[in-house]
Amino acid sequence: MKNILAEATITEEIPKDFGIYDLNQFLNALSLLQNPELDFTNDEYVLIREGKKRSKFFFADPSVIVSPPDKEISLPSEDVCFVLTSQDLAQLKKAASVFQAPDISAIGEAGVIKLVARDKKNDTSNDFSIVVGETDLDFVFNFKEENLKILPGTYDVVVSSKLLSRFSSQNRDLTYYIALEPDSTFVS
Repeated sequence: MKNILAEATITEEIPKDFGIYDLNQFLNALSLLQNPELDFTNDEYVLIREGKKRSKFFFADPSVIVSPPDKEISLPSEDVCFVLTSQDLAQLKKAASVFQAPDISAIGEAGVIKLVARDKKNDTSNDFSIVVGETDLDFVFNFKEENLKILPGTYDVVVSSKLLSRFSSQNRDLTYYIALEPDSTFVS
């Protein structure tokens, strides 16, 4: 859907180019094993193995993969910044699951920035919120919860009122760019 882009530097060497259609599924497949070894000798799939355990993960046709732009991504503006800890991220994800909340909103009001797991279309839905910073601005930046499938960790988050955000990991060379929902609002 072209609403998420991730950049990461890894130390492992990958001997060939291949397409992954569902990165979350691939990462979950790797997590099935303690120390997975990847075998790229087949042209159709990578063999993920450890001891007597094996998993085939088939490559995606390159024509279905959306490639990132050639130029470096940058935010059009940096309007709101906060730190999202690993614990807060885990609690928000758990709350979204418990309440079946499709939305995570960063809301600036009454001097604080809070992240809220909620259903923004239902005023009487249950919600869960965590205060993550202070602000003198009023805004509601909406994310689809499903777009926040990011690796566990603590992130420096910067949000642009132009409906784009950057999540930069504090622990590894990993950055996500995640689009906001069009109904987000910002009052400067």
